Amino acid sequence: MSKTLPICYLNGAYLQLSEARVSPLDRAFLFGDAVYEVIPVYGGRPFRLREHLDRLNRSLAAIRMPAPRSHPEWAAICAQLVAPRGDTDCHIYIQVSRGAEHGRNHAWPEGLTPTLFAYVTALDPLPAAMLEHGVPAVTAPDIRWARRDIKSTALLANILLKKMAADAGAFETIMLENGELTEGSSTAVHVISNGVIHAPPNGHHILPGTTRDVVTELAARLDLDCTTSRVPEAMLRSAGEIWLSFATRGVLPVTVLDGKPVGSGKPGPLFKRMHAAFVDFTRELAGKPAL
Repeated sequence: MSKTLPICYLNGAYLQLSEARVSPLDRAFLFGDAVYEVIPVYGGRPFRLREHLDRLNRSLAAIRMPAPRSHPEWAAICAQLVAPRGDTDCHIYIQVSRGAEHGRNHAWPEGLTPTLFAYVTALDPLPAAMLEHGVPAVTAPDIRWARRDIKSTALLANILLKKMAADAGAFETIMLENGELTEGSSTAVHVISNGVIHAPPNGHHILPGTTRDVVTELAARLDLDCTTSRVPEAMLRSAGEIWLSFATRGVLPVTVLDGKPVGSGKPGPLFKRMHAAFVDFTRELAGKPAL
């Protein structure tokens, strides 16, 4: 398991993570009334920082909270937190809760001071076996709430689904609803059928993935056909390749689904091209401003 770094940001101060304290009356603790972002850092540079912060602000707007920091202010906080890591890889966790009140009310009172928290976790190198052999996944009905486009800290359904995968010896649970693909418990899912990369369209039913958008952009560079449209369960199960995309690992191939091989049962040729393009892209951005 990757290790967290000792310094965090909490409500305007940088302090030892072990010394950070938040009120037990904070609405994030009582209700999950908070949103968050996870931002990868490659070579000391936050990756897709603007896009992650844009999504943070969309989540905040959706739960009727104003943005407590500007993009440049968040960028400065991120830079301060990752500076001890130098040029190594890590990821930043940012959380904004509605704050604490003197009591527990479902309908929040106006004028609360939000709780702002951020910390950094070291990013261990991706195991070579995952790239060489791919990862297994299982499927399950999507049991989450109706506003999955909000990156909420209320993740009970997601963690139950992730634990289901772990108990089955799998890496991820891929969710289905009304006979169609939605996403993974902590990933976006790309289905490659007849050489075309398919992913469900954005909406309230899935989280708009920042790394998923990178896949779309790189597909254009590679002259690969890529489309957003409904993905029937039959297409998922007959796919030549299945990929997972997510902030902390980029793109990974699923080679076994519910105990059955995906395609040849090995990472496919399009994944190998996409993975190489993703690595090249992160290197291409080295040294450039994050915003």
